Amino acid sequence: MSGTAYIVTSEKNSENVEYVCDQFGWKSLYYFFHGWAALDWYRGYDRTFLITPPAERRISKTFVAPNRIIAGERQHRLEVLYHIFKNKLTDNHISCPSVCPAEDISIYEAIKPLTAKYPDIQQVFAKQSLPINFAGETDHPMHSCWLSLFDECAESLLYLVTETVATGRRHHITEKTFKPIALGMPFVIVGTRGSLEYLRSYGFRTFEGIWDESYDLEEDDVRIDRIASLLRSLDELSPAAKQDLFDQAQEVVEHNWNHFYNGGFEAVLWQELQEMLNGIDTDSGPNSQG
Repeated sequence: MSGTAYIVTSEKNSENVEYVCDQFGWKSLYYFFHGWAALDWYRGYDRTFLITPPAERRISKTFVAPNRIIAGERQHRLEVLYHIFKNKLTDNHISCPSVCPAEDISIYEAIKPLTAKYPDIQQVFAKQSLPINFAGETDHPMHSCWLSLFDECAESLLYLVTETVATGRRHHITEKTFKPIALGMPFVIVGTRGSLEYLRSYGFRTFEGIWDESYDLEEDDVRIDRIASLLRSLDELSPAAKQDLFDQAQEVVEHNWNHFYNGGFEAVLWQELQEMLNGIDTDSGPNSQG
């Protein structure tokens, strides 16, 4: 057997993984765990009556934006909320806790590290009545392993995905990105640089040509600002114009839904997983160099 040690990770092109491998002499192996998880968690929703067919939706809101864990390593979500509050984009479907359910600290404590970048952030948040809950919810319940917010999604132009991580050189998207795909929605992703490009590498399509997606390739310090600008411009549109954009997006939405539910995505994941496992076999074979 080879003496090679491996670290199996769901983070691709990652400076963090490269650092660990350099430190310990390990070899990284990658597979898209969160893609498999989403296929498992959201199976069967293609047959449910809960999701309004896109052709029957009447768009009156710009976005739906769930936020639960907002402290610790999730400060990008506080930045997004800052822009939403400051730009008066609150006539949309938004949730925001007053105390982070994971870190158990007040949102006003959580935003303090951001005051250097946004000097008025304390005043902006102080003007809000927090917490903000979705209809019928309290205490910001965990929704990771199922779909929800069906009514809110049915009247929203897009799903604002605030991913688990949004900084550093790495590709890391989770089940959160697949929620709008399974719900039949367009989306904007607040994630690491190149998240849309990464998603497209798995056969999905995004919405360039319908709105500006150049934010995806911006550096960390300006990407959220560019997303905020996009949201602001979309929010200024009339309901009829939002409906028109939603209708224009349907070819992409349908492609993504079919790719997710009809086996295309799973085939890509399966090939990737087989290639990863075959790499282990090659390294561990009788002619391998330990």
